[in-house]
Amino acid sequence: MAGEDETKRVLQTIQADGADEGCVTFVLHDEDHTLGNALRYMVMKNVDVEFCGYSITHPSESKINFRIQTRGGVPATEPLRKGLKDLSEVCQHVLNTFQARVDEFKAGKEQAME
Repeated sequence: MAGEDETKRVLQTIQADGADEGCVTFVLHDEDHTLGNALRYMVMKNVDVEFCGYSITHPSESKINFRIQTRGGVPATEPLRKGLKDLSEVCQHVLNTFQARVDEFKAGKEQAME
């Protein structure tokens, strides 16, 4: 097929003509509210972010428009990168904590059987 070798873009940026780097809409393909809301929360914790929001274009499409506006000339890509990194760290902490509790539970059951 003609399109098999092409890789599908996961992230796309949309910037209005004449807009600075601090005002960008990112289009995240194959994503929904799960990532959108969690990422919005993490990005809004950044003091350089003036506005952050997202919208689902249509229920039948699996993409979100994720808008970031910053203050002080900070490029919008910086809070996005930091938000993704922070969210990844939080998810890793949750996974590690969960796995530790599962291991403790299994060890407790094995000791009770002895």
